[in-house]
Amino acid sequence: MIIVYAPAGGEEQHFDARSLRVSEVSIVARTIDQKWPAIQQGLGDEDLDAMRGVAWVIKKRAEPALRFGDFDPAVTELSTRLDKTEVESYVTSAVLVARQEPDVTEDKVRALVESIVLPAALDAEHAQLAIDKALAEAPKDPGQKQSVPSSSDPMSSSSETGTSGSSPTSSTSRRRQSTPS
Repeated sequence: MIIVYAPAGGEEQHFDARSLRVSEVSIVARTIDQKWPAIQQGLGDEDLDAMRGVAWVIKKRAEPALRFGDFDPAVTELSTRLDKTEVESYVTSAVLVARQEPDVTEDKVRALVESIVLPAALDAEHAQLAIDKALAEAPKDPGQKQSVPSSSDPMSSSSETGTSGSSPTSSTSRRRQSTPS
């Protein structure tokens, strides 16, 4: 997930939430009084506290003295966008799921995926290429079932991402159990 900070009269800045270190996540969590899963969900929902906290911690890398209170963007200056990996994962899954429905045409699949992914992607050109590729590679015959990665498959590249099928900006990182139960 990319946080876009577009200050009025300033240069747009991008902050990649996937680049956070565990220590930085702890700082964000303490600062905005939320646990990491809630922060991840908040990024997908464009929660201002989550976006501000993550952007602030990443900005501190270059400006170590920057205080949270000193980084106070206007409401309209923060937004989130999907990175390339998130776009590809969402597009591939969405196309495979849509192709399972016998009455869904190629044009309907394309229109639906484009309407969701293109506005949410940081790189719309890359997103369009990913959509074109997924549509070209996915089976067109609904009788030809292709497995969609599931959260129960530990070898799946999209296992337990926490993303819903309807929102491409739900969550970014895999949840992992740190110790056996």
